[in-house]
Amino acid sequence: MAWTSLCDLDDLTEGQAKRVEIDGFFLAVYLHEGKVFILDSTCPHAGHDLSGGAVENGCAVCPYHGWNFRLTDGVMPASPGITIPIYKSRVYPRPGNPTLVQADLPIF
Repeated sequence: MAWTSLCDLDDLTEGQAKRVEIDGFFLAVYLHEGKVFILDSTCPHAGHDLSGGAVENGCAVCPYHGWNFRLTDGVMPASPGITIPIYKSRVYPRPGNPTLVQADLPIF
């Protein structure tokens, strides 16, 4: 795993996702209650992009069919056997420059 910069913290809006593609990963980056969460952006139901949906009750909601996944662990609360990958996140302050959002992504 390696820390990879995804965007500036200022690029995020509370309760909405930013879609980021980096090294073949399609990610949905959320700012929720002041914390950053990073999930795989592909819904396992029909392969749609999760990043177009909102956050409700601490879950990312797929805008196409309403499937939801907890931001904290990627689990679908109504069907605990269905999950999506999540990635550790951190904010990386840089004095005089915007704070970066980083994800701990696998190295291939």
